[in-house]
Amino acid sequence: MPVADAGPALRHPLDPDPVRSTKSRAVFALGLVALLTGLFVGGLVPATIAMLLAREARREAYASGGYLTGAVWLRRGERLAWAGLVLALSTLVALSVVGVLHLAETPTGQDFAPGID
Repeated sequence: MPVADAGPALRHPLDPDPVRSTKSRAVFALGLVALLTGLFVGGLVPATIAMLLAREARREAYASGGYLTGAVWLRRGERLAWAGLVLALSTLVALSVVGVLHLAETPTGQDFAPGID
């Protein structure tokens, strides 16, 4: 005997309505700030905060059992935060290479004993 299609799942009247997580929007905003300020090394702070907040938001969304939405904004914010971190770290590496090259080119003075005349 074939099983009939039950249709969409019915909600219990006391179930809460799905609501968008405010933390997911905050993660997106912080990730965007991190991306925009990443080249100036100022993106490290908002990117770090975005990553910590994203971790919290994921835990809350998992614990809500599907009644807390906003996973797309959360994912986008995390990607932007990672991009901001990569830009900031790339800037730090480039600046340190330039600094080492500049240090290598500067004269250090006389490196041998003066001759007797």
